[in-house]
Amino acid sequence: MTEKGEVNKSANRLSGPFKRLFSPSQESHNAKKPRTSPLKALIGSTETPLFTADPTDLSLGGDRKRQQQQQEKTVSCFTVITEVEGSLEKDTCTPAAPLPEESAEELEVVPKERTATRETHGDGNNKTLLDQQQGGVAESGPAGPSENSFEESWFTDQMDDEATEEKSKKHLKVPDHVILSEGPNNRYLVLDVEEKPGHKSLTISCCRSLLPTETCLLKDGWELTPVYRGDVVHLEGRSEGGAWLVDRERGFLVLQPDSLISGTSISNSIRCMRRSVLGEMFKSFDGGSKQMLNGTMVHEVFQRAASAKDFSLQKLSQLADEALRNHRYLGDMFALGVSQEEMQQELHEYLPSLEHWANEYLCSPAPKPISSKIRCQAPPAVFTLTELADIEENVWSPRFGLKGKIDVTAKVRIQRSRNGSSRVCEEKTVPLELKTGRESNSIEHRSQVILYTLMSMERYSPEIGLLLYLKTGNMHPVAAGHMDHRELLKLRNSLVHHINHSVEKGADRSRLSRLPDILSSRQTCQYCPQKLNCALYERVVDSTSADVGEDEVRAFLQQETSHLTRPHLVYFAHWLLLCSLEASTMEAKSGRKRVWLQSVLESEKGGSCVGNLQLSGSVTAQSEGVFVHRFLRSAAASQQGANHFGLTSGDRIVVSDQEGRLIGLATGYLKGVNATSVSCTLDRDLSKFSGVSFRLDSDEGVVGLSTHLSNLSRLMESSGDSERLRELVVDLRPPEFITNLSSVLPREAKDTVANILKGLNKPQKQAMKKVLLSKDFTLIVGMPGTGKTTTICTLVRILHACGFSVLLTSYTHSAVDNILLKLKRFRVGFLRLGQGQKVHPEILPYTEESMRRKDVHTLTELQQLYSKELVVATTCMGIKHPIFTRRRFDFCIVDEASQISQPICLGPLFYAKRFVLVGDHQQLPPIVQNQEARSLGMDESLFKRLELHSEAVVQLNVQYRMNSQIMSLSNSLMYDGRLECGSERTASALLTLPSLPSVQSELTSCSETRPQLDLSWLQAALLPSNPVCFLDCSKVPALESVEQGGVSNRTEAALIHMMLSLLIKAGCKPGDIGVIAPYRQQLKCISALLQSSAFSGVEVNTVDRYQGRDKSLIVLSFVRSTAEEGNLGELLKDWRRLNVAVTRAKHKLLMVGSAATLRRYPPVEKLLQHLLQQNMIIQLPPAAHKALPSMHL
Repeated sequence: MTEKGEVNKSANRLSGPFKRLFSPSQESHNAKKPRTSPLKALIGSTETPLFTADPTDLSLGGDRKRQQQQQEKTVSCFTVITEVEGSLEKDTCTPAAPLPEESAEELEVVPKERTATRETHGDGNNKTLLDQQQGGVAESGPAGPSENSFEESWFTDQMDDEATEEKSKKHLKVPDHVILSEGPNNRYLVLDVEEKPGHKSLTISCCRSLLPTETCLLKDGWELTPVYRGDVVHLEGRSEGGAWLVDRERGFLVLQPDSLISGTSISNSIRCMRRSVLGEMFKSFDGGSKQMLNGTMVHEVFQRAASAKDFSLQKLSQLADEALRNHRYLGDMFALGVSQEEMQQELHEYLPSLEHWANEYLCSPAPKPISSKIRCQAPPAVFTLTELADIEENVWSPRFGLKGKIDVTAKVRIQRSRNGSSRVCEEKTVPLELKTGRESNSIEHRSQVILYTLMSMERYSPEIGLLLYLKTGNMHPVAAGHMDHRELLKLRNSLVHHINHSVEKGADRSRLSRLPDILSSRQTCQYCPQKLNCALYERVVDSTSADVGEDEVRAFLQQETSHLTRPHLVYFAHWLLLCSLEASTMEAKSGRKRVWLQSVLESEKGGSCVGNLQLSGSVTAQSEGVFVHRFLRSAAASQQGANHFGLTSGDRIVVSDQEGRLIGLATGYLKGVNATSVSCTLDRDLSKFSGVSFRLDSDEGVVGLSTHLSNLSRLMESSGDSERLRELVVDLRPPEFITNLSSVLPREAKDTVANILKGLNKPQKQAMKKVLLSKDFTLIVGMPGTGKTTTICTLVRILHACGFSVLLTSYTHSAVDNILLKLKRFRVGFLRLGQGQKVHPEILPYTEESMRRKDVHTLTELQQLYSKELVVATTCMGIKHPIFTRRRFDFCIVDEASQISQPICLGPLFYAKRFVLVGDHQQLPPIVQNQEARSLGMDESLFKRLELHSEAVVQLNVQYRMNSQIMSLSNSLMYDGRLECGSERTASALLTLPSLPSVQSELTSCSETRPQLDLSWLQAALLPSNPVCFLDCSKVPALESVEQGGVSNRTEAALIHMMLSLLIKAGCKPGDIGVIAPYRQQLKCISALLQSSAFSGVEVNTVDRYQGRDKSLIVLSFVRSTAEEGNLGELLKDWRRLNVAVTRAKHKLLMVGSAATLRRYPPVEKLLQHLLQQNMIIQLPPAAHKALPSMHL
């Protein structure tokens, strides 16, 4: 890819002492530092190691010199390297950031008496915007000792250091999400860090018991690695008697190895560490340009020629023309506003050099040799290219914490001279990196190649990598030694530290950490895609930065952010902190590391994996870049069945080999899984791995909040769209409305609109009018069962009839498609964006993918497709589509708006003049996993934020789902009686059980034959005339049990199983039944009891999965039941979740729970009071579940 803005004299801008360059101190991101001019560097030729360093700088002696270096605040143009003034000893064991909030009880990493050190660190006067907004930071650290405590404190001070260490170690527990192991893929938890001038000693353990412990000594520059107590590390090298040594010549330490960092990010950080950190946070901001698009297309032509094994000019021209018609590149051309003719001219310039390169190195009977000296002592070797084996090979290397896609994997023949004459021949597979920009052979380019050789070590053990400049056809061998790997891994460690420690714990709340410093060279920053984010971050972390500091930096900050007011910066700071907190929890909980750290057996038990798979039959291409695979399980594995798999159709998956050599070979989606076989679509064709035994793991994909942050950054841009949204969202400017409809309603559309309005109730008609009169936005509150989907569909029909363009969005694909399925019936045309495999089958003909196949081969045809329909539909995450670079809509409608995180909801709003948010903040909120982020307001949706403008709000309160008694629960809990039934028919509707008399008579005869049985409660619970029943298990008792998988209640599960058996026998259809529980473990327990075919169709799910849906009969298991006053958990404290749970039933709602325990939850307590008043509680007798009759279906 072309490196935009690359400076010719790159060699002059590189720093010399790479030891300090690649291993910034652990304090570097925390302090304000002066800047100095860039230092010069040496770049090794192809025959020498990539990195050079001053030998005296790395000497083992010379502590005085090292101390002097630590006091000098040296900065290069790569990144900011400095030491903070004062003693480093104080901060040795303090982590740089908090662990995820959920882990706090399990892992108290920092002894409390030490935490103050970190909090008062750096320039004490630098407060963040959020600190100032909330009146400053509380004083940290305990007050001085009182006279009374003198004796005790004096005695404590005299205690032996070891006793103190032992005390602090007792606090250390391994969090559930951390996996420790020994062997080649070892994972050690750092228990203690001791720092002295010139070295750092770690106490570590790879056992969950934290015994036995081992030690690791870091020196020769490794001691500057920002490693803290509680970190996980991987060690390379040798351990002698439990003692590891990592120094200049031996071993590596890989910090947080399960955070895989791309080789591109690491090589980019050589010039500016800050840009790389921001690039990982704001991923969408890597920009796009004509040069980058051309580079991508040249790559494609080369790779496809490699696959076809044909580099003739005729073939290359054919491939270039195909690329110019490829829908992906047409979309990019559309976005960039360039023509196919322009791109054709640029692309064809490269073709002669590609042919020339292939003729020289690949297709010739005597290929041109490549000479390289691999190691200083080794004899020269001659390499010849024999084959291009693969393209875009995906590599995950958890050993070194790296990941990447290798442009081309090449096979080479190596000939070495021995004894002056004889030659030894061997074959190797090596990475071949393609570059389309200027031939610079720069340190970044060479670093990328070295990182690819390092990450493919397990697969191929390559000795060299190749760097090919496609414009000239020149190829450079890149051979790396221990020193090159060492310096790049130090750089990676520094980068991963900044990424994973973006937040640090303050005295009263978390704060954003400082980033590596801003470069003082403005020329370097001129073309940086992260300019705005860089300036914003600096302004919000250090609120004085725009007024004080160096002239160049001050001018840069003013230039990028002068259009923003203080409230705008506070809003950005607030949401950046919340997103960083949430990202840290998501990263900690990410299950991806199980792929390489857990055996197939362990992962299968957890339900996240299917192992022992062999590729079966041929692989078929479903569409471009989508390949259908079928795998068979080995006979022994098949006998275990598939019941314990947690994987279902549609799940995202990753495929690896079972030996751990080919990790992350391909990703895709599961199509089907059973005891003997698995079918899936993958992004790569794996046919060449026919003899390999595979494992298939669930994969969350890229964990992070880059879309949140990109939208947040977009909101701060200096543009008309952003400015208007800032006024409405941040400044909360009241929305404006026009006074009469005639100015917006075209005369010719009046009859059509009148006809559409006939089918609506009064609140729905009010909603239509409010939207048409709005100049800014409207909020439609859709209470349970009030027909939000119907209302949105009708609104789109009216806007369409008036000639308005509409962008229709929601958070989930299913919500978008539910509206489109209704629109389809009314023959309203629309364009559905998004991947076909996630779209409802009936909507597929309306997708861009389907329409493109028919008649889109040119840019003009694509433009016509993108502008043809008034209505365009996509999810909130689909706004990176090219259509949005050129098209603006009259209205944007966002369904599920109260469930969508504020920054995500902002995304589609940039592309419309007015917007409509549809939701109900009394139902499910945005999901937030981090407790601190939730407490700071991350679960406040944009819908909730804007609801303060009552003039923009319309309430839909007429519902057609629940009968009056079920509705009364929600009215009592949340709506103060505002919810109404739409008709008498809805109000009085009851469950139909045609065979109930025979079931009741069976129960009566059972009671007569066994008088000791009290089954009256069961007979009452089954009656349709009792539409709401709470079955109180307090006397049974039905106690909960806590297992590794979570909380469950087997007694409640047994009661539900029996009631469903009787209800189905009485004539209720299984498809009309839904079971809801707040805990997944309980869902597993209930599902296990409903394996019989009689229960086929009964849906067992969480509250979240039922949002927007209903069933005739709902059974709700509350699960929690304990005699002890312990931790209550969060789920049942949420009023909104309870509201959703009790409003899913149309005709009958059965609740099972222990009232004695549930009264401790305020929402359930209020519900129980209402149930008691309405005589809806049935008290179960002791051992009710054991006295249940055995009745066969």
